[in-house]
Amino acid sequence: MAFLISGRIFGLICLIIITAAVSYYIKQAQAGNVPKLRRIPGVEAIDEAIGRAVEMGRPVFCSHGIADLQAATTGPQTIAGLSVLQYVAKKSIQLGADLTVPVRRPEVWPIAADIVETEFKLAGRGDEFNPDKIAFLSSNQFSFSSSYMGMMMRDKPAANIMVGAYWAESLQLAETGARIGAMQIAGTAQTSQIPFFLVTTDYCLIGEEVYSVGAYLSEDKLLIGSLAGQDVGRILAVVLGLLGAIVTAMGSNVMLNLFRM
Repeated sequence: MAFLISGRIFGLICLIIITAAVSYYIKQAQAGNVPKLRRIPGVEAIDEAIGRAVEMGRPVFCSHGIADLQAATTGPQTIAGLSVLQYVAKKSIQLGADLTVPVRRPEVWPIAADIVETEFKLAGRGDEFNPDKIAFLSSNQFSFSSSYMGMMMRDKPAANIMVGAYWAESLQLAETGARIGAMQIAGTAQTSQIPFFLVTTDYCLIGEEVYSVGAYLSEDKLLIGSLAGQDVGRILAVVLGLLGAIVTAMGSNVMLNLFRM
């Protein structure tokens, strides 16, 4: 066992357990035993928001946040936002809504544009795709938010959907959307920004709900199975935390020694 590093053995055991759980639930999903996802009102409201925009004859705005795809903590949020964009683009095309996608990162722009263009092509309306609707605003954080707010004030979108990583601009954007009367659905895993979305938007996806959106919208069996396996890791973390608190309060260092394995 010389190849194992002291202090990381218990972490390795937990990783193996979680990996095994993910593999198990994916296989179960492939066999037809798909785990049930709990209802997420904010995700279910996307169709309502797009339909409202069509009825009012006003556009839909859909933002995937301001982060790139590289950072370990914020990159997955951008990917989650892009999965929402795919669904919003599909529904907007089906219902005839005018979709605008504000973009901050230049490296994300071609991905967002390809997602929307692909949905137009799948709908047999590729010639209707307008790349100008995938609007690169600025790579500067507050230049982006200022331009985004200006677009909302001018175009008066009936729906403003924001899912991804946001920082100080979150309240600026959400408050502007609220002032123009847009139906707003927002979500982020940035804990410091969640309170702003909670008080200014109609629906808010909190924390890890952001990461489950892709599986929820696509109903992909493999993604849903993967989520179920990850839940085993969350349950394990809660159980270990509670045991650690109880055992430590009793004066024992068993749990501390376990983590030091």
